This record gives sequence, structure tokens and C-alpha cells, in this order.
Amino acid sequence: MQVRNLIILVVCQLISATGSIVMVTLGGIIGSTLVANKAFSTLPLSMMVVAVAATTIPATVIMRRIGRRKGFAMSSLCAAAAVLVAVLALSQSSFALFVLAAMMFGVNMAFTQQYRYAAAESVAPRYVARAVSFVLIGSIGGAFAGPELATRGQYWIESIPFAGTMFALCALFLLQSVLFLFLGAAREHTEFEGQVSERSLGELVRQPLFVVAVLGGTVGFGLMTLVMTATPLSMHINDGYSLEATASVIRAHVLGMYVPSLVAGFLIEKLGVTRLMFIGALGLLATSIIGLQGHSFMHYWWGLVLLGVGWNFLYVGGTTLLTYTYTMTERFRAQAVNEFLVFGTSATASLLAGTVMHFFGWRTLMLVPIPILVAICIALVAVRKDPLLERRAALIQESES
Repeated sequence: MQVRNLIILVVCQLISATGSIVMVTLGGIIGSTLVANKAFSTLPLSMMVVAVAATTIPATVIMRRIGRRKGFAMSSLCAAAAVLVAVLALSQSSFALFVLAAMMFGVNMAFTQQYRYAAAESVAPRYVARAVSFVLIGSIGGAFAGPELATRGQYWIESIPFAGTMFALCALFLLQSVLFLFLGAAREHTEFEGQVSERSLGELVRQPLFVVAVLGGTVGFGLMTLVMTATPLSMHINDGYSLEATASVIRAHVLGMYVPSLVAGFLIEKLGVTRLMFIGALGLLATSIIGLQGHSFMHYWWGLVLLGVGWNFLYVGGTTLLTYTYTMTERFRAQAVNEFLVFGTSATASLLAGTVMHFFGWRTLMLVPIPILVAICIALVAVRKDPLLERRAALIQESES
């Protein structure tokens, strides 16, 4: 186990989560102050997620050629440049520049999402679930630092609201780029390599377990993005809650996303990966049920907390399940397909959030996830006896004996 790698990834995950939370908390709010048509308020966030989806495959290609260490360091510099462009956008009251800044930040996020794969490649196969969940723990710190930066940094530079927040993020991302220079190479999982030659992409994606793994990430991330992007608009713009109250709900949501990482890896080992993903789907379903009950602060708070927990179980579970379906020589292609589909769906959800809120409102947005979650639950039940799952369990048991 490469402990140094895991520590670096945890710290860098904290920094990346801080930046992402700031952008999610402020993106729609800043957007609404820079554009006349409020239906486009979340366009910066939507384009950020579009940039993530568009960059996932190039990010994978880049890291395959130059390695994760240089790829991650390069993306950190891109994030530092992005927040400086955001300062320029705020100083000039330019919506177009702010959209550009958000897209540049999205390029960095395409690399950020692959921290979990770097963690999985740094440990023995039987510890993959723990490593993936452990790295996500870094985001707990971001859950506190992000909202604090978003609210307190608003007034650090009086002439340009939120510029202080962006300068602080720039410093953090520069530090992150330096940390990545000390990241070690991937650990070869030779003890689990039953097949040396690479299968075709078609063979990889036709595996039932691969399909369900991708569905887990796609459904979890897509629905989480839809609801999380719409929440600041619903709370702050439509219902009149303060920025502090809105930020506290986002903080609770992010804690709900990442605190379960403390136990998710162990739960997968005890319950099984498909069962944990099923529980995650039920958590997302609970979000819709609570959201349909009202608009009080506690409705938002509980709904967003359960949204985070459900996302975590689907995301950690889906990532773990995905690693069962490919060999080390196939990993970059399999990961690229997964990331593109997950963040392509997330981009679509983000684009829809502002439009659905503007034309149909919060209640309709809460109805959208229900049939999708029923479908993923059926898919999880269908693959629970997949031979690949049973073989993986047998191999892990053999390695421990």
C-alpha cells in the first residue's frame, strides 16, 4: 500500500472539494447578478459540468501518456488560472468571462474525478473500496472550508465582491500542483490479472456489471447535480433565505456526501457492493419525498443531506464495481467511458436545473428522479448474482488466506 500517495490524494481532494463547493455555492448566485434573463443563472455551472464531460476522455489520454502525477499537477494550474479569470469577470461584470472561468475550472474537475482511480491503483485489490472511500474523506474538510470562503471572502476586497474568495482558491491550487509532484506511480495488480491481453471496448462495455457500475455513477451524479445546482436558486432567489442559510445547507449536503466515506469501504466488504448501491438509491429517493413535502429550512437540510449520502453510496459503490470489470492494461479505456457518461449526464442535469426551476419549479424537479431511481434499483437486483462478483469475492478471500 502506497501510504504517501493516499495522503497526497486526501489533501488534494480537500483542496479540490473546497474549490468545487465555492463554485457550486456561488455559481448560480453570481450568474444571476451578471445576466438579465434569470433562466440562464446556472449557465456557468452548467458549462462547467459540460467542460468536465468534454475533458474526461482527453484527461484520460493525457494521463495515459504523461502519467497521473504530471496530469494532475497540470490540471491544478488550470484551476488556479480559472479563478483568476473569475476575478476578471467580476471586476468587469462580464457574464461571458465568468462562464469561461467556470469552464476552465471544469477542465480541472475532469482530472479531479480521477483521484479515486489513482487511489485504487495505489493499493492491493482487496483494499480498493477502502482506498476510494478514504480519498473522498478529504472532501469533509472542503465542506467546512468551502462555505467559509464563499461567505467570508465576499467582503475581503470591497470593490470586487467574492474576489478575495477567488484569490484564496488560487493560492490553494498552486499548493496542490506542487503536492502532486510527489505522487508515486501506480501499483500493478498482478495477483488479480487473470487476462493479460486487452479486450475490445465493445467487450468491456457489454459486461452487465460494467453497465450497472456506470449506471450507478451516472444516476448518482446526475441526480445529485440536478438537485444541488437548483437548491441555491430555490432557497436564496425564490424563497428568500440568506446566503448564510443557503451555504449552511450546501455544507450539510457536502458533509452528507463525504462523511459516509468513513465507513463506505467497510460497508462494501460487509454488505456487498450492490447492496450498498441499493441503499444509496433509496437515499436519493428519500430526497425527492422530503422535497415534495415543503420549502422549510429543515426540508432543504434533510433533503440535501440524504442526497449526499445516497450519492456517496452509489458513487463509491459504482467506482468499486467498475474496477472489477477491467484489467490494469484496460483501465484507461474503461475509466474514460465511465467518466464521459457520468459527467455527460451530469452536464445535462446541470443545464436542466435552472430551466426546470424557472419554468416548472421545485416540486416538478423533485418528481424527476423517482422513475430513474426505480430503474437503477431493478438493475442492481438483476446483477446481484453475477459470476464476476462471485469470482472477485473468491479471489479476495483466497488472497487473505
